[in-house]
Amino acid sequence: QVQVVESGGGLVQAGGSLRLSCAASGSIFSISVMGWWRQSPGKQRELVARIIDGDSTNYADSVKGRFTISRDNAQNTVYLQMNSLKPEDTAVYYCNCDVRTLAAGPTYRYWGQGTQVTVSS
Repeated sequence: QVQVVESGGGLVQAGGSLRLSCAASGSIFSISVMGWWRQSPGKQRELVARIIDGDSTNYADSVKGRFTISRDNAQNTVYLQMNSLKPEDTAVYYCNCDVRTLAAGPTYRYWGQGTQVTVSS
């Protein structure tokens, strides 16, 4: 079993910063992709950023230049540094990890429970 736990959400004024953390634990052989998604009321969940083996990164156009994703492979942890926050960044942010529990086994996607980020104007 694998657990994924996010932390670091909260309330911040526009222009401010927050740093989200996400730690995976349990029966983990390797993690290929770690990512952050967000969902606001009435909207579909969207990919914010992801980081792949070898530290290749992808960002949504709306956050490029403001958000930075990074990972600590030794700690199975991924971070999202969010700067210059805007009210439209308000959402529940979810972390996902694509985990292989066995060396020759399949990859499964695990999700965290989500953390609320609210940006006031």
